[in-house]
Amino acid sequence: MPFTMLNSRMVEARIGPGQRMFSQRGAMLAYRGEVSFTPNIQGGQGGIGSMIGRRIAGEATPLMTVEGTGTVMFGHGGHHVQVVDLTGETLYVEADRLLAFDGALQQGTMFMGSQGGVMGMVRGQVTGQGLFTTTLKGVGSAAVMAHGGVIELPITPQRPVHVDPQAYVAHRGDVRNKLSTALGWRDMVGRGSGEAFQLELSGQGTVYVQASEEKL
Repeated sequence: MPFTMLNSRMVEARIGPGQRMFSQRGAMLAYRGEVSFTPNIQGGQGGIGSMIGRRIAGEATPLMTVEGTGTVMFGHGGHHVQVVDLTGETLYVEADRLLAFDGALQQGTMFMGSQGGVMGMVRGQVTGQGLFTTTLKGVGSAAVMAHGGVIELPITPQRPVHVDPQAYVAHRGDVRNKLSTALGWRDMVGRGSGEAFQLELSGQGTVYVQASEEKL
């Protein structure tokens, strides 16, 4: 179910019989055809366990199930939108940055500490983002939101990428992450997070970075 970019802040998706998709509540801007919107209480394809995981992490972003026949336009808060097409790999994205995604994708959650150790857990406390990240796996498309547009940075074994945690939007591929500090702990006393903390992404894949450090 590919998305069509209408402009930098709006996308359109076509839905047919037997298809469904999920979106953030309030993200529907307009639609044509016979389309229904119902609150989703099962946490998408990931089931109730996925929903509980997000609630523990403070990432209980409400979802709507979208079904029927027609076209639906999505956008939210005037944020820039980036479409990510998946061909079997996994996309890791902050729950509040998900605008809409193909119902064929399997949704789950990943505890950031499982990849980043203790520093992965610290990331949630430093940035105000949850300790869990939403995962989408399979063949399909997802639309994610960002401040000021998104750039895609390749991650290779020879060239890891360091990202300000608040500029991080999503990543995909065989990627490991950890939170590192650019300054010594003594130098950081009395300072905000700023560039003192960096999210290091290594391996093989792509990271999506927004042009602003503001939260959605």
